[in-house]
Amino acid sequence: MSVLRLFPHGTAAAWRQTVFVALVIAAPIGLRAQQDVAMQQYWQTETLWNPAAAGRTPRLSINTAIQTHAMGYEDAGSTMWAGADMAFDLGTIRQGIGASFLNDAIGLFAHKRFALQYAYHRQKTLGGVLSFGIQADMLQEEIDGTKADFNDSNDPAFPTAKVTGSAFDLSAGIFFDRRPFRAGLSVQHLTAPTLTFGETYQMAVRRQYNLAAAYDLRTPSPLVRLTPSAMLRTDLSDYRVDLTLRAAYTYEQRTLFVGANFAPGRSAGLFVGGTFRGVDLCYGYEANTSGLGIGAGQHELTIAYKMDLDLGKKGRNLHKSVRWL
Repeated sequence: MSVLRLFPHGTAAAWRQTVFVALVIAAPIGLRAQQDVAMQQYWQTETLWNPAAAGRTPRLSINTAIQTHAMGYEDAGSTMWAGADMAFDLGTIRQGIGASFLNDAIGLFAHKRFALQYAYHRQKTLGGVLSFGIQADMLQEEIDGTKADFNDSNDPAFPTAKVTGSAFDLSAGIFFDRRPFRAGLSVQHLTAPTLTFGETYQMAVRRQYNLAAAYDLRTPSPLVRLTPSAMLRTDLSDYRVDLTLRAAYTYEQRTLFVGANFAPGRSAGLFVGGTFRGVDLCYGYEANTSGLGIGAGQHELTIAYKMDLDLGKKGRNLHKSVRWL
């Protein structure tokens, strides 16, 4: 059996042979891709999983997120995502564009994705805004066989060197916003590509379906808002449900918020953040409630900057200077 070098010295061999190897099912002719990253702060990273969220506001949005994996374990890896999106009008039609980059690494595996997004926002639909989005992805998967510890160096299930494969992919989504309610649905990996590594190894990428919804609740204080939300992720063979509650306090365009997140059978976490002068900052910790245990949780930090854009027609109100004829 091939063993991933993912645990510190002194950890029982049985753990090394079962926990992380189980993340990827290997065979001599094929490898199964790791699951797409699941951010605890999914409501802060909407364009990561739904292209219809690109350009939902008239401001330019620049976002980044960093997530560590399984604290205390060697080669547990981390995830880094960065994206930007903006809205523009063609006549009376509101549209959005965006671009993002994802780098996700764990053990032997590294996943990179570069994406371009386009969204069409239909105003005054069912009393709200209905958005449709499409995304073009370039995927790159890497397996570093030099990090593996083989009992049998001739095991054909794993490469012994670093190999890479790439493929073109598509994603699509819809988003409906009628405050205080909003919801989004998306499908990632529409083409379900199979990446080929040389002549021996293949990696099949499953489609992933995402569904999220949120509702803003009024409180006796006009400065305080409660927002319960939920998200379902599934590839039709496994699933994850996140249940989240946020409490936000807003005063003079400054916002502070705290919240809790619970993923049944997987994890529980807390987060805290705020908004000041267009910058959103949020930190959270997600503790495993099964498997590796609470201590081997993950940290997550999201930062977003929003700025106003004026893409109106120049010269609409043209005035001549008295100094220049």
